[in-house]
Amino acid sequence: MPSPVSKPRTLYDKIWDDHVIDIQDDGLALIYIDRHLVHEVTSPQAFEGLRNADRAVRRPDCTLATVDHNVPTDSRKNFASVQSFISEPDSRAQCVALEENVKEFGLTYFGMTDRRQGIVHIIGPEQGFTLPGITCVCGDSHTSTHGAFGSLAFGIGTSEVEHVLATQTLLQKKAKNMRITVDGELHEGVTSKDVVLHIIGLIGTAGGTGCVIEYAGSVFRGFSMEARMSVCNMSIEAGARAGMVAPDDVTFNYLRNRPLAPKGEAWDRALAYWKSLKSDEGANFDVEINIRAEDIVPTVTWGTSPQDVAPITGTVPDPTLISDPGRRSSVERSLKYMGLTPKTRIEDIVLDKVFIGSCTNSRIEDLRSAATIVLAAGSGAKVAPNIHAMIVPGSGLVKQHAEAEGLDVIFKRAGFDWREAGCSMCLGMNPDQLSPGERCASTSNRNFEGRQGAGGRTHLVSPAMAAAAAIKGRLTDVRKFLGVDLSSSANMKVASAFDFFTDPVLPPPEPEKLAQSETSSKGLPPAETPSSVAKFTVVSGIAAPLHIENVDTDMIIPKQFLKTLKRTGLANALFYTLRKDPHTGEDTDFILNRAPYGQAKILVCTGKNFGCGSSREHAPWSLNDFGIRCIIAPSFADIFRNNTMQNGMLPVTLSDEECRALAEDAEAGLELEVDLEKQEVRRANGKPAIAFTTDPFRRHCLLNGLDDIALTLQKVGAVEKFEQRRSELWPWLDGFGYKGKKIPVRGLGKMDW
Repeated sequence: MPSPVSKPRTLYDKIWDDHVIDIQDDGLALIYIDRHLVHEVTSPQAFEGLRNADRAVRRPDCTLATVDHNVPTDSRKNFASVQSFISEPDSRAQCVALEENVKEFGLTYFGMTDRRQGIVHIIGPEQGFTLPGITCVCGDSHTSTHGAFGSLAFGIGTSEVEHVLATQTLLQKKAKNMRITVDGELHEGVTSKDVVLHIIGLIGTAGGTGCVIEYAGSVFRGFSMEARMSVCNMSIEAGARAGMVAPDDVTFNYLRNRPLAPKGEAWDRALAYWKSLKSDEGANFDVEINIRAEDIVPTVTWGTSPQDVAPITGTVPDPTLISDPGRRSSVERSLKYMGLTPKTRIEDIVLDKVFIGSCTNSRIEDLRSAATIVLAAGSGAKVAPNIHAMIVPGSGLVKQHAEAEGLDVIFKRAGFDWREAGCSMCLGMNPDQLSPGERCASTSNRNFEGRQGAGGRTHLVSPAMAAAAAIKGRLTDVRKFLGVDLSSSANMKVASAFDFFTDPVLPPPEPEKLAQSETSSKGLPPAETPSSVAKFTVVSGIAAPLHIENVDTDMIIPKQFLKTLKRTGLANALFYTLRKDPHTGEDTDFILNRAPYGQAKILVCTGKNFGCGSSREHAPWSLNDFGIRCIIAPSFADIFRNNTMQNGMLPVTLSDEECRALAEDAEAGLELEVDLEKQEVRRANGKPAIAFTTDPFRRHCLLNGLDDIALTLQKVGAVEKFEQRRSELWPWLDGFGYKGKKIPVRGLGKMDW
């Protein structure tokens, strides 16, 4: 609750302090979660965990679910049911599972027959479910999007999804404060996407590790909410835990009168609180980055990491000019995968596909930006003959809004494929994918190997740049389309988003009672609930060496293996694109395919930033299922580190030199022994052991196989006391039906808004 501390605080400090329920001497805090978004990919195992432990969802009124990753974006004119519409069996199973789970546990759900369905990070802000000052989580790393509203929003793994469902809390350690300030005037044609790509290129994909970034300066102040969301969305690509922008009149005007935003007297109270959410003058930031707006030009990625950026007027880098051997090796690997030659002009790169969509760039402003470029190209402009161009709105309401403005007509007349809402080709868990070798200009957020399809090659760009590329057939400087007189073209109509918020806030009651309705009505279980987490004491055996930096979660487990309802059965999926030739399906000479490393229990990586990318817990599940219980590396992505420990696995951080020494042992076929009790890695042939340190609380939990949920449930009294004060201070955060309010009759007593 509000802190009595008088020293200057950052925006992050204030929101953190307002949500701490309990804090230990080592700094581990139990924080309250105000908003929880759920989708079909990272939730099945969480609901199964609740079911097995006979636990309820603690706050259905603070939870909102939808399907987005797996859904086809084909026309839904003939949609009858998920079972008949989704042909791919595993995708269908995940969507059906979510439909069944939301019914069983009484959650608000935007399904495929609901026009509000869409990408979680589009619908939350769109509905006013996302508000300033809240904590917001989702089993998706791009939850950082919601930080644009001045909230603390971050992605979590499936174990933590279950933890929030059961307790409405999380165990967290406070991150460091980082501020990135961009001041000045942006050049014409430079958008928020160019700004964030420029930032990531400057600080790298691990530049924000361990930090929450606050974006400040005149550029961000001048951005719309849509633009701010695009920047915060990609904070995770810079390694940050979250990104945020202090709320202001732009924020308040966006939220006013949205369906789930407070109204009347509650709005006035909320607004007074929201206006206090800004960093105090003199507040301390652990890291400060200052950037001149004038230094940013339209930007595109050339490689397989979001940090591999170049100005559109630039060239592909030459690795022979790079002195750092690790970086040089990474660039060489990226160029080989991307099929590019050093010093190639960026504008000479020919494309096969263009994708405009994703949680980064599928809002109405993004579609308007792309449509403006199409109009600027002339009345007869067409998508180049070598290009298949797709436009996928972020939600059903965005699609309706765009159609009301005539944007769909502009796109379809030029030959763009106008589709239904969903994640689409951002990660290709649905039918929208690249074929091996195909090259795509994409408005999404990741250009990892195989991200949009096995062997597919991705260049990240802004919506305007994507539209220009579609017309020209290659990567193109969007500024060539600017300054065109559009007076002779059809003028775009501008509609208000509020014209489409006509759905009732309280849907009509559903008369039928559902099976297992008692599940959602039960109270909290006893604190001595048994744990399912495996103990980690000593692990010894074969160690496999890996010499790759920025090992991302898509590399660890490709998206086609995320369509599972269980935590097991993923051993064969581990590093699949490295272990199998994408063209022949035959085994490669990747390290885990070679004896004796197929029996490895320890993985030693010499490259930094292991586990970057998604918050999906499938990556540690696949490692664990393969038999690897311990990963040793110079550094880890924050979410991946936490996800491993949630599964009884140990990430060990050592110096570059120590990792190289252990990798040499592994290459010599020597076994290693990792002792968590003594916190040392023991080597063969009498070589001295290497000491490491682990967070004391996590070490204790691993040694004893303790379950975070069971531990949290021992603090139920503190959680209830916090909720009581929360309702008094911020009543607009409680949904209808909470704490004695009338609950609509919806089978299970679903707590609708």
